[in-house]
Amino acid sequence: MPGPKLTRLELQIMDALWSRGEASIREVQESFPEKHRPAYTTIQTTVYRLEAKKVLRRVRKVGNFHIFAPSVSRASAQRRLVDDLLALFGGRSQPVMMHLVESGKLTLEDVKEAEKALKRLEREGKS
Repeated sequence: MPGPKLTRLELQIMDALWSRGEASIREVQESFPEKHRPAYTTIQTTVYRLEAKKVLRRVRKVGNFHIFAPSVSRASAQRRLVDDLLALFGGRSQPVMMHLVESGKLTLEDVKEAEKALKRLEREGKS
């Protein structure tokens, strides 16, 4: 079952939590570059929405603020994003792969790693 869909800001907040393990709203806000840092209340509202989506949770209270930790793994969120992207192409990966190749973002090493993973999955499927 795919996790909830996350907005760009939600993903940036989750990235801060995945990197730190756990953090307060202020620590999350301060993890943004100063030039493009959202207001504290914007981060706070978004964190509470993520909590409602069960993507993060309160782990403890320190003084008058809460510490939050991710409930969803980075890998799970990435899988959801890739699934959503592929859905835009009717589930076909070829157009995405061609774009990655043509833009130079897919290396021969990436292809070799993908080939290893495919072979491993094929072996596991046969056993």
